[in-house]
Amino acid sequence: MIRINEDFNKLAASYLFSEVRKRVAAYTAEHPDVELVKMGIGDVTLPLPAACVAAFRRAVEEMGVEETFRGYRDDEGYEFLREKIAAADFQKRGADIDVSEIFISDGAKSDSGNIQDLFARDIVVAVPDPVYPVYVDSNVMAGRSGAFRDGRYEGFLYLDSTTANHFIPSVPAERADLIYLCFPNNPTGAVISRDALSAWVEYARRNRALIVYDAAYAAFLRDEKLPQSIFEIEGAKEVAIEIRSFSKTAGFTGTRCAYTVVPHDCVAYNGKNERVSVHDLWSRRQNTKFNGVSYPVQRAAEAVYTEEGQRECRRMNDYYLENAALIRSAFTAMGYACSGGEHSPYVWVDTGVDSWNFFTLLLEKAHVVCTPGAGFGRCGAGYVRFSAFGDRQSRQKGIENIKSALGA
Repeated sequence: MIRINEDFNKLAASYLFSEVRKRVAAYTAEHPDVELVKMGIGDVTLPLPAACVAAFRRAVEEMGVEETFRGYRDDEGYEFLREKIAAADFQKRGADIDVSEIFISDGAKSDSGNIQDLFARDIVVAVPDPVYPVYVDSNVMAGRSGAFRDGRYEGFLYLDSTTANHFIPSVPAERADLIYLCFPNNPTGAVISRDALSAWVEYARRNRALIVYDAAYAAFLRDEKLPQSIFEIEGAKEVAIEIRSFSKTAGFTGTRCAYTVVPHDCVAYNGKNERVSVHDLWSRRQNTKFNGVSYPVQRAAEAVYTEEGQRECRRMNDYYLENAALIRSAFTAMGYACSGGEHSPYVWVDTGVDSWNFFTLLLEKAHVVCTPGAGFGRCGAGYVRFSAFGDRQSRQKGIENIKSALGA
């Protein structure tokens, strides 16, 4: 008799974004003539940069010629792309990351969910609250949690992120083994200073812990004093893994390309308390369960690092940041406290009421879709997230609809 993994039954409810889609679909079915402005899920809308499209096209044409056709490749990714990443995203900023420490993948979401495969079931997992749901759900599926009670899973160490600490979780007094951090943060839009990030690196070193650092939104940072990578912090290579994505940097949400950096110095421990290379474990995992990203997609990603690609990506992300500024400014003017919208494509709004009720209010009265903060964790109750991804006209229309619905 085949049996299921009972840990899946612990999952609290539908995945947040699936639940949002379900409720929106139900409303649309009942009101087919209503045009909704979707300001919730963070999917890009601007087309791929022209430099990436041109590189993509050339690579596809190569695949149609016998002399330049490519088949299976090392699952770590093509060296031509990894060399560009190492030089531009790390070495240029003083982070000593080698090509061999970079693994190309099909998405930051996939890597965020899969990285926990490497670690023992009985480790203590620390997650921010509010949190990107993948960090939590993937560890629940792996059996690292107890039951879901009062908005949290038993067995996890939750790191409260509130207005009191500017949505940057403090280093806890308790010990954790695996720590998830995300900056610029999804969903709150908060950014972390060099000193605050250094404190987390020191905590990990002191406790022989490991940090999974999600830097998928690093391209939106506009203050050079803010760290773009955890590897800009001394000692981080021993205790950190960094995950990045081309999804928001270059509009690759439908194209799928990301990468994870696992330094050779990064270690975990076996049952005999012996040091084990996390790099080697991740390499083994990827070579077993992953066949790599297609050659045309990797050539398109390589074009991000050309002069033209850098200029186009910067222009694209500046456009989204301008949308974020409009959203933040509108809510601030209406008297709502906000986080994000600066160095981040997300605006986190304190509604003062139940977040799902506010979601329903905007859906029914303003015909605007946002994301309820309660879906990101207990500390998200009372907040909603707005996404700046979308065209300027729809963001402006959404803002006007909201003002009208709220009587502003």
